[in-house]
Amino acid sequence: MKGLVNTIGMSVGGWAGWVVGAPVSTFTAFIVCVFGTALGLWATRRFVTRHLP
Repeated sequence: MKGLVNTIGMSVGGWAGWVVGAPVSTFTAFIVCVFGTALGLWATRRFVTRHLP
């Protein structure tokens, strides 16, 4: 369950990063996507440790 939640958080974070960076350029979208993925993983791991057993 934790892995699934982490994967969903990483996907959402990466997508949000791509959407933010895409208007500038593809490379910028990629870089912001990487940071979005990391932020999504951090947020979901924090959520999982607090709310799931």
